[in-house]
Amino acid sequence: MTADLVKIADHMAREPRAPSATPRLLKHLNEQTVLDVLRAEAPISRAEISRRAGISKPTVSLALQSLLGAGLVREVDHDPGGPSYGAVFFEPVPDAALVLGLDLGARFLRGAICDLRGEIQARHDVELRAADAREALDAVAELRDALVVAAAVDGDILDGAVVGVPGVVDAETGHIHMTSVVGLEGMPFALEVEQVLGLQTTVENDINLAALGERWRGVARGIEDSVFLSIGTGLGAGVVLHGELHRGRHGAAGELDLVSAGRPDTIDPCADALSALAEERASSDARTSLAPPYSPPAIFAAARSGDEVARAVVDEEARRIALHVVPVAAVSDVDVVVLGGGIGMNGDLLLDPVRRYLAEWLPFPPRVEVSSLGDAAVLTGALAVGLRAALENVFVGRPRSAVR
Repeated sequence: MTADLVKIADHMAREPRAPSATPRLLKHLNEQTVLDVLRAEAPISRAEISRRAGISKPTVSLALQSLLGAGLVREVDHDPGGPSYGAVFFEPVPDAALVLGLDLGARFLRGAICDLRGEIQARHDVELRAADAREALDAVAELRDALVVAAAVDGDILDGAVVGVPGVVDAETGHIHMTSVVGLEGMPFALEVEQVLGLQTTVENDINLAALGERWRGVARGIEDSVFLSIGTGLGAGVVLHGELHRGRHGAAGELDLVSAGRPDTIDPCADALSALAEERASSDARTSLAPPYSPPAIFAAARSGDEVARAVVDEEARRIALHVVPVAAVSDVDVVVLGGGIGMNGDLLLDPVRRYLAEWLPFPPRVEVSSLGDAAVLTGALAVGLRAALENVFVGRPRSAVR
């Protein structure tokens, strides 16, 4: 809401009129506006809230009284950076609600709890014995309990859970498709997790969440249009346009492995294809140190040590990555492409050649960077999504006595 609209609402709230639902709505809007200012500027005084929000001090006082009664706001010491002049300062209560974020992988489950400031209260990673959906559900419940204990918080104030999964999430049915986790294909996983945790649960593609994580706290922070491209054992991308995740009609936006459809040549940049490329190049050049099983870490290590064959393999890998960036960059004209995954994190060897190829092929190449969050990108995105919902829910779900 703009300051002008808030002023109009404030004026209308003070004008005598016939009883209706309008005063209650305006009261709600004023309280939401005050809370938004507090979240952005706290600690802050009543007078400064009035100036920032563009509404009168009496209206701010009424809103603060309601928010204090609901336990969403508290009084604090004044900002140590300036004089207080006897004013009372306010800030949001960060633990009015908590968010649970989870990242389900093929061999691990990562989890964290954050408060309404987005600050992590506890984080744990657990290894899964097998990539099995039922085992994952058991691990989800155990991990939630462990996080609550580690954070020393009341589990009842968890607002909800957000889970990142490897696969396409059908937006209408919630079923998971194109996944590597046994038993997860076709499962309404969000409903299963809700039954286990007793929490409202959102399930999203893991790479989509990584894209949101990078926009929230990573190298794409604050950027409106970006792509997170994960290259590892598999390939996937999360697309953020106008600051929002672009999922597509079937939730399958960003499936860049389909770029190679119909091509006679191999442009797959994933781990198995990279190993096969290294084996092919090494078999025809005895000077290389590359040897079976031609693992990606060994390939990049050899390239760093100056092995010419390994360097040629890495350059071809960069070309293949660039070939997958071109279509999405040409269509969406994004500002930045963030590389992640086990292969994509080798920025010291990949960034320069990828940038060089894109500059050669595109009139407006995007900036290319390596993820600053690493293996925490998916979990960070899960918390970002959960936090956004919690900030709204904690306001809407206030005790009734506080909003009369």
